[in-house]
Amino acid sequence: MSEGTAILLPKESGRAGREAGAMTTPRGNGGAGFGPAPAAVPRGSATIAPPPPRRSPERSAARGRSEPDRTPGRLVARLQHPGHAPTRRLWSIGSVLALLALLFGVLTYVQVVQRSNAATSVVEHSQPLSDDAAQIFRTLADADTTAATGFLQAGQETTAIRDEYNSDIQTASTLLAQAAASATTADPGQQQIQQLSSQLPTYADLVGVAGADDRVGYPLGGAYLRYASGQMQNTMLVEAQKLYTVETGRLHRDYGNARSLPWAAIVLGLIVLAALVRVQIRLFRSTNRVFNVGLLLASSTVVLVLVWLSAAQSLAASDLGQSDARGSTPLQVLNEAQIKALQCRGAENLNLVARGSTDLYETKWSTVSKQLAGPQGYLPQAVAATSADAGAQQEVTAAEADFKVWQQRHTVADTANNNGDYPTAVADTIGTTGASSTQQTTNAAFVQLDASLNQAIAHERANVDRLAASGRGDTSGLAAGALVLAVLAGFAALWGINRRAAEYR
Repeated sequence: MSEGTAILLPKESGRAGREAGAMTTPRGNGGAGFGPAPAAVPRGSATIAPPPPRRSPERSAARGRSEPDRTPGRLVARLQHPGHAPTRRLWSIGSVLALLALLFGVLTYVQVVQRSNAATSVVEHSQPLSDDAAQIFRTLADADTTAATGFLQAGQETTAIRDEYNSDIQTASTLLAQAAASATTADPGQQQIQQLSSQLPTYADLVGVAGADDRVGYPLGGAYLRYASGQMQNTMLVEAQKLYTVETGRLHRDYGNARSLPWAAIVLGLIVLAALVRVQIRLFRSTNRVFNVGLLLASSTVVLVLVWLSAAQSLAASDLGQSDARGSTPLQVLNEAQIKALQCRGAENLNLVARGSTDLYETKWSTVSKQLAGPQGYLPQAVAATSADAGAQQEVTAAEADFKVWQQRHTVADTANNNGDYPTAVADTIGTTGASSTQQTTNAAFVQLDASLNQAIAHERANVDRLAASGRGDTSGLAAGALVLAVLAGFAALWGINRRAAEYR
């Protein structure tokens, strides 16, 4: 064995072998060293393999980070804070639950306030305006027929007729001023209010000229009165009817908005409740704890809001529905019936003013009287609509009987007029000067009919006010209460999650 050669056993290892090799193996000169060149190692001899190069973290990262990061700082941080990631997840869940609860409260508040405002509009705005529009039509139509009645008295106009006419004009003017004051520029009835307000003084001037001419015996008085009545019938009452239709349509919209259930809030509340139940189930599965006080309190609060919201809004919808069915709808039918009765009276009087020069008014009487008391007329509709109110139905039934009496007397007066007996026709229509109020005239029958309709209208108006006010009161305090409870539910959910997250600290 030559000098400088080390023989290692196949199983030899450790520091002794490495030291021996180091002692017996000279350094290579590498072109600049010193000592003899190392001897060749015979075939089959064991050699010392150099250790594999250590892979740096940067190289591992360059190979796609397939190996886990085992830097000491990260490992120590994980050992010291083993629950950091679950805590973040819990706080994220709690924040989402609190946000959903707050959104539920805000949405409930907004939708309840919207419906409460619609109910308030029914009581304080749309219903009074609809009733005022009907009253405007009635006063204008009554003023027209009263002016014709005064003209038929041929210069002997009574104080009662004059006062009634002046009262109608004053009432119509006051109602139009009130409607103009309460209406906004976006109000769909604003145009009709303005036109009626500008046309009413012109009509009153024409009637005044007709009355003055009639008192001095000028034949132009009848022409002026017919012209004024034409303006009233063809322009002013048409605008008044449009105003009534517009305000009635707004009333129906307000009823619909006030009665609708807040489905968006109810659905969101159910979603919040489902999320709370889901979180509690997951916590139970991970901790085997059945109850979480905070989440249970939050769930109970959401259930309370849902029950309160559904019950109060359903009760309000029921009361408002009763107000519409037992008050507003019969009231509208009765208003229409009274309007048609006034149109019949106007046509009857103006037919006598025309002295047979046209059959326009008699044709109008025939058409409108069928609309009033025909098989599908407003009086039969009013009987059906007031079936839930015995007092109102009794008055409507009496109005039907009054119209039959009126129709019979109208036939008598019209027959006298067609036979050329004008004084008798006038006496049968408006009565003779100085006669008692119980004289059997068409005017007396109309007065009785109008009184019965006014009694029925008063009954239905009281129903509207009572039931609509009750419907508005059913949701009193709901908006603010639901918002407060929803905020409480959000805090309760955060508190429940915080107690669970505290266990990881």
